[in-house]
Amino acid sequence: MIVQLIENIYQFLWGEWIHVPLPGGGSLGLSLLIILLLPAGIVFTIKTKFLPIRLFPDMVKALTANNKNGKDEKSSLSSLQTLIVSTATRVGMGNLTGVVAAISAGGAGAVFWMWITALLGSSTAFIEATLAQLHKEKDPLYGGYRGGPAYYIHHFMEERQGKKKKHTLIAVLFAISGLICWCGISQVVSNSVAESFHNAFHIPTLYTTIVLVIVAAVIVLRKNATVKVLDIVVPIMAVIYFGITIFVILTNLPSIPGVFARIFKEAFGIRQVAAGGFGAVLMNGVKRGLFSNEAGSGSAPCAAAAADCERPAQMGLVQALGVFIDTIVICSCTAMLMLLAPQNLTNGLTGMNLLQTAMNYHLGGFGVVFIAVILWMFSFSTFLGILFYARSNVAYLFGDKWGWQTAYKVLALVMLFIGGIQTYTFVWDLGDVGIGLMTIFNIFILYAMSGQAIKELKNYEETKKKSIEERAYALQEDE
Repeated sequence: MIVQLIENIYQFLWGEWIHVPLPGGGSLGLSLLIILLLPAGIVFTIKTKFLPIRLFPDMVKALTANNKNGKDEKSSLSSLQTLIVSTATRVGMGNLTGVVAAISAGGAGAVFWMWITALLGSSTAFIEATLAQLHKEKDPLYGGYRGGPAYYIHHFMEERQGKKKKHTLIAVLFAISGLICWCGISQVVSNSVAESFHNAFHIPTLYTTIVLVIVAAVIVLRKNATVKVLDIVVPIMAVIYFGITIFVILTNLPSIPGVFARIFKEAFGIRQVAAGGFGAVLMNGVKRGLFSNEAGSGSAPCAAAAADCERPAQMGLVQALGVFIDTIVICSCTAMLMLLAPQNLTNGLTGMNLLQTAMNYHLGGFGVVFIAVILWMFSFSTFLGILFYARSNVAYLFGDKWGWQTAYKVLALVMLFIGGIQTYTFVWDLGDVGIGLMTIFNIFILYAMSGQAIKELKNYEETKKKSIEERAYALQEDE
């Protein structure tokens, strides 16, 4: 009965609701999540006046923004640290397996639509991260701040109902959905790591799983070790993966124009439309972009709220940059590694076989080992990141008690162990169900509260303009 319920919810969230006919006999299948997220990205991009393009330099500059209270909040995160935590969860298995699946099903053209979706998702990420900053609270357990959708949803409902409440229904549902999602993801993480090490090194999955759980327990059961570890792991894994990709690109430089030509040709190709395959090209790129960067799901705001920024809009800009890093940079790295391999080697291959074959072509046996190691780093950082997110949801539901915080961590570790030794359990679907429900509860509130974030953006730009004018005036005075 429970299994059937989860499967029904999964189909409700991820099944195709609408089929749009296309020339050539194909159709464009739209799931509920696509219907919710894609228009939101378009609306918020227009409302922010194309923020991802217009304010890209500010997105980079925001990483160095000073804490508002300086040394008064030693436990609060810096802008860079919140980017690292959110990147840890965004840059996960999906950047490898998800991109492989998108290109396998939709061809090279899916990469272009992945890029477009990332630009739209950046605007959504700005809105939810700015709201998280506006509605954050002090964290008496871990120090610094906490927050996220559960908190800004709670404040919104309190304001609508005109009275203070301990909990509000939608905020509670969001918090529960998040905890369900992250437990499900824990299983997928360990399974992917165990399988990759078994394929690359022939290590039994049980041994890999035991070591993974022990290492994870040592980190997550300590008070503030998670962020410290992510500060080290995430930059290393991102730089290594980017560096290997650059090496492969440089060694295949004459092929680069052909790869980009293939991406754009298949994104708009008449052949794809005529063959009824345009829907697959478009939707696989859109899905990969939406669900890789997590914009709109409400996950990353849990990290955004932990920072002590001078202006809330600065954290919105940082998280918008996070979407760019995840999809435009890291996902594109995976796409390049695959598309630079000869098509006659990869034709007919799907999934990790496609990526491993491509890496074996580029780097020989080292390439297969590299993918196993980088998948471990991506996956493990995802696990640490989601447990950081869980802090605020656990606190919202159960109050500031170490017992509940520890109980959820132990549950996640149990799920981590089960996932490593089981090839598949229905509980895995909880990850997809959880993130789908999170998105539904979050996205409607974003529409209702987006005015607050837009107001902060206007204040930020007015302050910046005033500062520029004052500096120009001071220079004139000096002359």
